[in-house]
Amino acid sequence: MIAHSFRGEVFGPAQRLHGATFLVDATFKRAELDQDNIVVDIGLATQELGKVLAAFNYRNLDEEPQFAGINTSTEWLAKHIADQLADAIAAGSLGEGAHGIDGITVTLHESHVAWASYERALRTAG
Repeated sequence: MIAHSFRGEVFGPAQRLHGATFLVDATFKRAELDQDNIVVDIGLATQELGKVLAAFNYRNLDEEPQFAGINTSTEWLAKHIADQLADAIAAGSLGEGAHGIDGITVTLHESHVAWASYERALRTAG
């Protein structure tokens, strides 16, 4: 759950402060399963996603220094989350097997009819 506002006529009434509640899906992709026959350790992935979301959950993003001057659209937030998860993979926080992940997709659902996804590739370590 976040609050934020936007700059720019394209956002219409969303230029005013408003709230959003998202359901967040993170999808990890790889061409081959790891030695344990998994894509990623789902426990570690869930833990890292929770850490990423905790950094801005229940906050007004307009007041957070890390988001200063940014239109924190649903699409931008999906990219931000994907980038943070990619950093966690690079740091080894999702386990050694996660270094074989070659893509992440993050989807933020605002409702049953409105959502946006961001997909990014990862460099593989092999």
